Amino acid sequence: MITATDLSLDRGAKNLITASSFTIHPNHKVGLVGSNGCGKSSLFAALLGELSPDAGNLGMPSTWEIATVKQETPSLEQSALDYVMDGDKEFRQLEQQLEQARTNDDGNLEAILINKIDTISGYSLPARAGELLHGLGFLQNQLANPVKDFSGGWRMRLNLAQALISRADLLLLDEPTNHLDLDAVIWLQRWLKRFTGTLVLISHDRDFLDTVIGQILHIEHQRAKLYSGNYTSFERQRREHLAQQDAQYQKQQKEAAHLTAFVDRFRAKASKAKQAQSRLKRLEKLPDLAPSHVDSQFTFSFEQPESLPYPLLSLSESQCGYNAEKIILNDVGLTLVPGSRIGLLGRNGAGKSTLIKSLAGEIALLNGDRYCAQELKIGYFSQHQLEQLHSGSSPVDHIIRAKPTLGEPQARSFLGKFGFSGDQALESVNTMSGGEKARLVLALIVLEKPQLLLLDEPTNHLDLEMRQALVMALQDFGGAIILIAHDRFLLESCVDEFYLVANGQVSDFSGDIDDYQQWLNDDKKQSVGSNKSSKDKGVDKKQLRQQQAELRKKSAPLRKEADKLEKKIHQWQDELTQVETLLSDSDIYQAERKSELTTQLKLQANLKDKVEENEMLWLELAEQIENILTSAS
Repeated sequence: MITATDLSLDRGAKNLITASSFTIHPNHKVGLVGSNGCGKSSLFAALLGELSPDAGNLGMPSTWEIATVKQETPSLEQSALDYVMDGDKEFRQLEQQLEQARTNDDGNLEAILINKIDTISGYSLPARAGELLHGLGFLQNQLANPVKDFSGGWRMRLNLAQALISRADLLLLDEPTNHLDLDAVIWLQRWLKRFTGTLVLISHDRDFLDTVIGQILHIEHQRAKLYSGNYTSFERQRREHLAQQDAQYQKQQKEAAHLTAFVDRFRAKASKAKQAQSRLKRLEKLPDLAPSHVDSQFTFSFEQPESLPYPLLSLSESQCGYNAEKIILNDVGLTLVPGSRIGLLGRNGAGKSTLIKSLAGEIALLNGDRYCAQELKIGYFSQHQLEQLHSGSSPVDHIIRAKPTLGEPQARSFLGKFGFSGDQALESVNTMSGGEKARLVLALIVLEKPQLLLLDEPTNHLDLEMRQALVMALQDFGGAIILIAHDRFLLESCVDEFYLVANGQVSDFSGDIDDYQQWLNDDKKQSVGSNKSSKDKGVDKKQLRQQQAELRKKSAPLRKEADKLEKKIHQWQDELTQVETLLSDSDIYQAERKSELTTQLKLQANLKDKVEENEMLWLELAEQIENILTSAS
């Protein structure tokens, strides 16, 4: 377990965490939340041993293997698949030892090492690494590509996959969804739910937190406090706590006012002097309570557009792409009118960003027509705009440059709504975090009073408070919105209709995010099926049916065995979920429930072993079945 006792962490002269105690039990999944700069990353650094506590203790078992996502990736010739496999350090060590044994012609050692590799399922590692990469959006033909060929965002996905494949007892993830699209986020949620180690996750995606974690470690006012339950439960508990705190504060203020009034009134009178002194001492001994408050909230809104023409923007019979050899979308027909609230769904690389760029006029249409209302103001947000900020300029400089009629006081007042208070408004952009740059770009968009918002992953790097402010602002916006986001909460809060971008087409999607998840599953099955059906078209259909019937008959016993095993695995997983729910309750760790705790921990370990062992058996059966069914290909 991870134990913090009176923990204090500082960065320079700044106190981040002071006198905080908490315990994270093995196999628990904890969300680490708090405002930007509160100390979340510093706590990660302390867990990694990169930062020593300034006071108190932070301990965990010395035998624990810790994994986290590398922030940089060297430009390597190594293939993407091999790079990810490096995350399994035990396998790589055994692999090196095996190579040395073969060089030395040591048959006994070779046999021992082969057995060890088999014991840790090392020979299935390439398949598992491939599965991770597919889940994170990589295509099959990309797995053999060298690492150096991938862009920065895709290299971060490689680093994430490398961390996930490790044999970690403790997995530390800092905003793992920032470089992912929605389908990869959905996949990662499922993977983390199945993860059997201890997870500490920094995320500003409330839906992601709700789905994955069972506890919240919240840093506020230099204190780290652990809450049971997911993020929604944490918010409820925190509201209740703040309400109680506020009631205590108001009661204390009332008592303090009464005591002060008595002292002021009777201090000079001899007959009341002792009573006045007594009340003065009582006043001094009142506990130092503060009024309850939530972290300072961002509050901004999009001003009502000066005009809302109908339609605002449309594409008809359009072909979108970058050149005649790189056509992404065909026959696009889309009309945006005031009040449109459209979310774009589709796999990574399907063309969502290309569509938004085409709508924004960032890239010209290859064919078709783009109609734009006269003097239409478009608020376009994309990640490349963060890079286009003037690095040597301050937020105030950016605002005045965009609207010269504003003076510095007005510019600073406007920026205050976006969290740039005091000297922050005068700091250079090149010293800003990604979240601060994103806030500045949003501020510049709001300043223009747009009629149409084209938003491509606007919540990347934004904290929970700013995301909430953005949701509120978008809900009140009077113009039209097209949104690409991996943040489910944002999509469900601000979108009325979805469009699916897939197979070079843009079409209505008559469903919600749950339906989209089902579409992803069905699409994956279809893709697998089409890959397997690569038979020669010249094969006689009757002969083909006979071959398929024979193969199905041959694989029937294995399929029956696999089905039985899958039912057992589901049963054990359900039992494991019940046990882990019980273990997430802090009451079970009381001394009087020691026997029950021991029993549940043993049961948890036993169920995990069963699930893990039989999942491998099921995979082997599935592979055998697949080999049989594709043997005639």
